[in-house]
Amino acid sequence: MFRLSAKLLKTFTGHTNFVNSIDCFTFNDDQFICSGSEDTTVCLWNVKNNEQIQSFNKHSSNVNCVKFSQYHHYMNCRSVICSSSEDKTIRFWDIKDNRQLQICNQHTNHVYGIEFSSFDGGRYLCSGSYDKTIRLWDVETYKSLHVFNGHEKCVWCVDISPLQSNNNSNKSNSIGVIGGNGYTMCSGSFDKTIRIWDIETTKQLILFKGHENWVRCVKYGSKELMINGDANTILSGSSDKSIRLWDIRSGQQIQVFNGHTNTTWSVEYSPLAIKNIEVSANSNVICSGSSDGTIRFWDIRSNKKEVYVIKEKNGILCFKFLQLKNNKKRNNDIDVNLCYEKDLFVKYFSTNCTYFKHLYSLIKFLFVIIQLYILLINITIFSI
Repeated sequence: MFRLSAKLLKTFTGHTNFVNSIDCFTFNDDQFICSGSEDTTVCLWNVKNNEQIQSFNKHSSNVNCVKFSQYHHYMNCRSVICSSSEDKTIRFWDIKDNRQLQICNQHTNHVYGIEFSSFDGGRYLCSGSYDKTIRLWDVETYKSLHVFNGHEKCVWCVDISPLQSNNNSNKSNSIGVIGGNGYTMCSGSFDKTIRIWDIETTKQLILFKGHENWVRCVKYGSKELMINGDANTILSGSSDKSIRLWDIRSGQQIQVFNGHTNTTWSVEYSPLAIKNIEVSANSNVICSGSSDGTIRFWDIRSNKKEVYVIKEKNGILCFKFLQLKNNKKRNNDIDVNLCYEKDLFVKYFSTNCTYFKHLYSLIKFLFVIIQLYILLINITIFSI
């Protein structure tokens, strides 16, 4: 069982059109949010003082995705935001100097999802485009390393695996000409498919079919999900209104989550967990945002009705979970910050989750008491 309470902490205003993407990062002890909008700008916000620090405006069309670059931060001591746009470009912005650092313009149509690699310090970037391709870029040189072909329509979303595949014969963490040995990349497309690619060999490994409309978001399971085996999964959302969970090892669909009444734009594996009585173990919670104006929380091991719903008047295009360093657990409570787009604004919530281990423990305790009572009766009868 699951209870979640939310309190609005901050609202960031400044964009003049819909916000398509947000990302979060911590520099020293200060936390920042960047946002990309259909007003063609990329904005940077300081969470602590609720202040807009920068606004980058050299894109000539909608900004579809924004990401902080960990590679520039840790390798070059430089704070950089990367953005993709319908102007067919990917741009890198230097926060300190308030300038465009670099532009990558080899896609031949709108650029949508982008994601940095989980290996080699985030040196590699993948991008999906309306030109039906995925490109892999070297952030150090800003050159395109490879073009992945196979999708029949627009590639809307991409992600890179956080873990190396155990099936790869070479267990090293070496980086080859293209990328990381044993790492994969997934892509979602308007051809209704999700494809998994080997970054090192550039070969397509798996083709997932099941969605009945355009695939709008894909997400690999994280390292933190390894205990329950959920790290070997991919989560996806679609214009068919569903969320689907896929098993990478078997190449099969595991679960379908139905409840949204409009397009599912964003999915995340949340940092929350609940006690699932059906499987007698902790179960991870997944979340989805939709045009129906809701963010829904689901038990990853059950395809039943969602466990919690946040309702807004208009659609949710993107959201992110944040866990600050000073957030401490209190008993069974977990404090997690949730940031999401709302119309022209970015909203920042503090969410408190309580998962009731108590109920499950009580049931087990009562069961033991009943067993002891029956045993005591049997012993009494035997003694008589």
